[in-house]
Amino acid sequence: MTGSIKESADDRLFTIANYIILSLFTVTILYPLIYIVSASFSSSAAVISGKVWLYPVDPTLAGYEAVFKHRLIMSSFLNSVFYTVVGTTINVLFTLIAAYPLSRKDFMPRHAIMALFVFTMMFSGGLIPSYLVVKGLGMIDTRWSLIIPGALAVMNVIIARTYFQTTIPDELLEAAQMDGCSDFTFVQKIVIPLSGPIIAVIALFYAVGHWNQYFNALLYLKHQELYPIQLVLRDILVQNEVDASMITDVADQAARDGLRELLKYSLIVVSTLPVLIIYPFLQRHFVKGMMIGSLKG
Repeated sequence: MTGSIKESADDRLFTIANYIILSLFTVTILYPLIYIVSASFSSSAAVISGKVWLYPVDPTLAGYEAVFKHRLIMSSFLNSVFYTVVGTTINVLFTLIAAYPLSRKDFMPRHAIMALFVFTMMFSGGLIPSYLVVKGLGMIDTRWSLIIPGALAVMNVIIARTYFQTTIPDELLEAAQMDGCSDFTFVQKIVIPLSGPIIAVIALFYAVGHWNQYFNALLYLKHQELYPIQLVLRDILVQNEVDASMITDVADQAARDGLRELLKYSLIVVSTLPVLIIYPFLQRHFVKGMMIGSLKG
């Protein structure tokens, strides 16, 4: 039969309603992003006067020039790269070390250890005890204060453990053991090469978390030389801080206001661009890893 099944009026109405609703959601999500990008390329006068709606008005790169002239932008950007790369590496390593043993049926205390992990998801010491722990370890005002306290996320351990249970069969382990393969060799030669999707998933989770963090930096860091880019973004957006050296005439309040507006939008674009660039390369592994890692608890 070459003919297609004819849709009923109710089915067509349902399809049309779905398209309309999804289109509205898409516009709702995309328009703020489009507006931010357009405003970042528009002149300060057009942004302040509200002339920017969809396309850049009086296109200019003054906002991005101001961003890269700000005394903290480059250092904070490099700091965020360091926190993201080093922190994600430690996160992924610790997660794999914790998740794989918990996926092994011959590891007897796995249920008790998993219960302890889950307990930490429900209950925590709170902000002040966490600060005292970081202070007691001598990590205040150091880069490690943004890396070590969040070195392991229990939810990612659960996802990785489920992936191992679903993807790595017991027969594969038994065959490797019969050939004289040790547990460390099995993990290195077999488990990790087969775990590309789940490693991509948890690496993306951790990397986005490190790149977007600012609250821990606000708590633990004192010197601006250690600030991540999100904390500088917060200072500009919330406290309206603008480097006075960027304006020849400090008394020119209009220029300061215009520069402040351009910095807001331009810095948002600069701070989110790395994540937007990386995500398409991990999307295939991300979807596969999430589907397999969420099949069972």
